[in-house]
Amino acid sequence: MAEIEEFTCLTKQLSIEDKTRLEHQNTRLVTDYKAQLLEKDARKYWDLFYKRNETRFFKDRHWTTREFTDLLDFECATKRTLLEVGCGVGNFIFPLIEEKLNFYIIACDLSPRAVEILQKNPLYNEEYVRAFHTDITTEDVLDKIEPNSVDIVTLIFVLSAIHPDKFLSTLKIIYKLLKPGGIVLFRDYGLYDMAQLRFKAGHKISDNFYMRQDGTRSYYFSVEFLSKIFLESNFEVVSATYVHRRTINKKENIDVPRVFVQAKIRKPV
Repeated sequence: MAEIEEFTCLTKQLSIEDKTRLEHQNTRLVTDYKAQLLEKDARKYWDLFYKRNETRFFKDRHWTTREFTDLLDFECATKRTLLEVGCGVGNFIFPLIEEKLNFYIIACDLSPRAVEILQKNPLYNEEYVRAFHTDITTEDVLDKIEPNSVDIVTLIFVLSAIHPDKFLSTLKIIYKLLKPGGIVLFRDYGLYDMAQLRFKAGHKISDNFYMRQDGTRSYYFSVEFLSKIFLESNFEVVSATYVHRRTINKKENIDVPRVFVQAKIRKPV
């Protein structure tokens, strides 16, 4: 199994079959009542997700230091503070801890069950990591983290799980937590990703926002829209690009295209 990544400012070109799939999704949308329940019960669905899967679903993200070289700033003598939003069971933070990078890590997640699983990991030690449950779309997090105290915020496959109506308010909360000159490292699902195209009718909530079978939700970002919401939240966009990945297994005749969006964002000094 081989993986090939290509970085580009261009979105995926849709085939006639892809366009037909997207049009079919509009024939039956999630009802307003169901959409409201999904929002109200978002924490419950993620708790159930981690109850079923525990640590088995996501792989540890050893690729993050390769893709985000800001994590490897060895010239910084002082310990930096890193906030991971949507930490899940620690697939991002524990590889960083294993590499002994000079961070104090704050980790938070909507799911109390995920945080509980994370805290049971043998690598969890509150000398260098603190994890807690919170809803990042509310200002409750400001009671647990000092404003202007965080050097780096990571948003790795988490903003897509939040309702689009709350994107701006969420980013403005993150803006308050970051130090001037602090950065956001972002990666999430990109527009026309394979997962988006595979949704059947009855799963679309609104433009580029979908309900999965398990009740969790996912938004698919364009580079333009992502840049727009960060700019509206007073950030500077340092870089934003599509990541086109192909997972290839010639023996089994598998060639799976994926699309992600990756960005580096800065709070102005």
